[in-house]
Amino acid sequence: MCFHTSTIHKTKKLEEYFKVNLSSETIRPIFDKPNYHLNGFAHPNMLVIPQEKSDVLAPGVWGIVPSNKTSSEIKAYYKEAVKYGGGLNAQSEKLFSHFLYREAAISKRCIIPVSGFFEPHEHNKKKYPFYISQKEKEPLALAGIYSVVDTYITFSILTKDASPMFAKIHNLKKRQPVILNDQAIEHWLLPELTQEDIKELVKSNYPESELSAYTVSKDLFSPKVDSNVESIIDKFVFPELEI
Repeated sequence: MCFHTSTIHKTKKLEEYFKVNLSSETIRPIFDKPNYHLNGFAHPNMLVIPQEKSDVLAPGVWGIVPSNKTSSEIKAYYKEAVKYGGGLNAQSEKLFSHFLYREAAISKRCIIPVSGFFEPHEHNKKKYPFYISQKEKEPLALAGIYSVVDTYITFSILTKDASPMFAKIHNLKKRQPVILNDQAIEHWLLPELTQEDIKELVKSNYPESELSAYTVSKDLFSPKVDSNVESIIDKFVFPELEI
């Protein structure tokens, strides 16, 4: 599952890379500030490219909320939904069966640009965090779905069965976020996609050879430490790990 991300690219870089424009200049200073560690359970604001305005980078709240809720009900919904993962991830296998995902799968897909994300590895019943990013430091495009609650976009990151590399890293649940490759980025937001088209895009894999993965400090897991610091994405070697 993907509950922790990193967003350190400048908005101008994201605009150029994804060929989009920021929805408002007023938010540029906010999203130009690097976030080395975003904990999904804090429901942070992140930038997304929504299907309904696929030429725009817009702010969204991480954690999908049913569209029949009002903005005043979002916090209460998150408090209740924490037992189900807070709406942070959506299993791609349930895209067309889950009550909250069905409509979004057809008309409210999104791309979530990140600089990297963190996954846990278990060894001798202890968890070790890995940081995954693009080797050339380019943005990664995570596939997502979203809802619109009053004026807010709320979104969830799609997950699927792990590829061989991710199965070694996320070795307990063996899941991974859906990372869109270059071709999938071009097609993911097209309005004419069928269910089968969407399922095929989800199945397509990002080349593992283009990804960097290494262990980082366990400070990532500590609620007592401010882990939103640059050093949290530095490599940290655990001698007991052989992966």
